[in-house]
Amino acid sequence: MARLELDRIEVTLGGNRILHGVSLDVADGECVALLGPSGCGKTTTLRAIAGFTPVSAGEIRIAGRSVLGLPPHKRNLGLVFQDYALFPHMNVAQNIGYGLRMRGVDRGTIARRVDEALALVRLGEMADRYPARLSGGQRQRVALARALVIKPDILLLDEPLGALDRKLRDAMQVELKRIHREVGVTTIIVTHDQEEALSLADRVAVMFAGDIREVERPATLYARPRSQEVMDFLGEANFLPAVVTAEGQLLLPGGAEIPHGDATPREVRIGVRPEHMTILAEPEPGSIPARVLEIVYKGAHAALYAQGPEGLALSASLPAGDLAAPPGIGKTVHLRPDPARMILFEENAP
Repeated sequence: MARLELDRIEVTLGGNRILHGVSLDVADGECVALLGPSGCGKTTTLRAIAGFTPVSAGEIRIAGRSVLGLPPHKRNLGLVFQDYALFPHMNVAQNIGYGLRMRGVDRGTIARRVDEALALVRLGEMADRYPARLSGGQRQRVALARALVIKPDILLLDEPLGALDRKLRDAMQVELKRIHREVGVTTIIVTHDQEEALSLADRVAVMFAGDIREVERPATLYARPRSQEVMDFLGEANFLPAVVTAEGQLLLPGGAEIPHGDATPREVRIGVRPEHMTILAEPEPGSIPARVLEIVYKGAHAALYAQGPEGLALSASLPAGDLAAPPGIGKTVHLRPDPARMILFEENAP
């Protein structure tokens, strides 16, 4: 276990600047997810930490020591890739012990630590099985055990659950949480899956265009993001144009007014999650009229998509108890945002 520090690192490949001064401080034993769309630089950041991609500027420190210039095998890192990269001609125990053999560890110590790693990932009965006879989830756990058996300072996971189906991903999220809690190794997870990042990480670093825009605990990042860009990426959201009046009211589309403490007149945008929009049959104070365009069933709830004043796109979450009699397509409903859950963004903010 060790603290990881990225200090304004830059990466330029083929004349293209990929990372633009990325800084991140990961505490000893903390799990941080790098989350962002494809091409945002999250995998490049991971590869720079690992030593696979050269850094053109900045500093990378592990346990307070610079690792720039050190090859990957000298950085004491555990790596788990999306495709697992297991050796097909080795059984589970041999795959897990490979890194220890390369380090010249004696046979007795290898056997003991492999047994410990098998117990950690709950695969003790499969030590002699070959990768071809394992399920996707089992192969993923073997790769994780192989990364942990060397007792790395930092564990790097590159889209570790990307090759699994949804149900298996959910199960492996629980397993990864348990293993991280038991081992306590400093961990970086690269993912484009918002739910995966929110469920696995102690903090989430959201990346766009080669830079980290926000780093925060999952619940805070989802509920109170500092920018529209992050809120829009991290789950569904409504963005409503609004005006702050001199009387301290928020004037919403359709004429709805909501009390607001600030009385500085200006144009703003309001961000509100679909689950924080109440669906009403009749107008009430603070509600916005909207015509129902579509209702999409999603199991425990349904998503209602509607068109508000001046063509404004709106969405709301229809609770499971209301699914028996949802509003009809083309009907008018009234959507009322929860004032306590609204986020105010200045009009010119990103």
